[in-house]
Amino acid sequence: MKAVFKTTGGKDPVKESTATYGTGEHIFDQGDLGTEMFIILDGSVDIIKHISGESHLLSHLEKGDFFGEMALLENAPRTADAIAGSEVKALVINGSQFDDMLRRNPEIAVRIIRKYSKRLREANALLEKLVGREVDADHVALDATQIVQPEKATRHRLVDVATGTAFFLSSGDETTIGRADPVTGILPDVDLTPVDTNRSVSRRHAKIIHSGEDYHVLEEVGTVNGTYVNDQRIPTGVPVTLHHGDLVKIGLISMKAVFE
Repeated sequence: MKAVFKTTGGKDPVKESTATYGTGEHIFDQGDLGTEMFIILDGSVDIIKHISGESHLLSHLEKGDFFGEMALLENAPRTADAIAGSEVKALVINGSQFDDMLRRNPEIAVRIIRKYSKRLREANALLEKLVGREVDADHVALDATQIVQPEKATRHRLVDVATGTAFFLSSGDETTIGRADPVTGILPDVDLTPVDTNRSVSRRHAKIIHSGEDYHVLEEVGTVNGTYVNDQRIPTGVPVTLHHGDLVKIGLISMKAVFE
């Protein structure tokens, strides 16, 4: 079934076209010349790499994920197949639309860099498998058969001063803080969307790092409205120690650190 393109008629060039694909349909094939990238609005897509006559699942992508941007950026052939794992609706973005997105919202470039970093680790894991080396479990790419168990929240939390809303930290070593964005797949551990009516918090604004018995807050690259500890702005990328009772300000949202 061919992709069906629909124009919205809106003024935003990023919203001009969508495409739909049936289950099992090839959105593009390895070696094709690519001039567009895609953002999944509904459904799932499998990225398949062919190496020495064998097919390998690189990624299982779902709503909010993007793909195809490498060929768009490099004007190079596609490096893998993209196959609809279910009925798929996708936003289709060409080079000029992508350039306009970056000009209007530089944070998009930061998100793409983060995604590239993750994909590079996954590609390295696949390469290690192919040459018969033992793969570090932390770097194994997830496929559609693997299920990630959600982490249980600890009692350690940030409490919004204005509303009293408690935001629990992850039980892992890192807790991301920001605003959720289903379109680009940004789902922070601490989602401040419900209390950030002014949208002062960046999508990925900061993270809290747990090291031994200590907690540190670190502002992400690309953050707009700043991060403060006890009314002192912290520098981007430099971890600052947090203590019980400290006041943490993310954008315009003031919260008290509660470690107990």
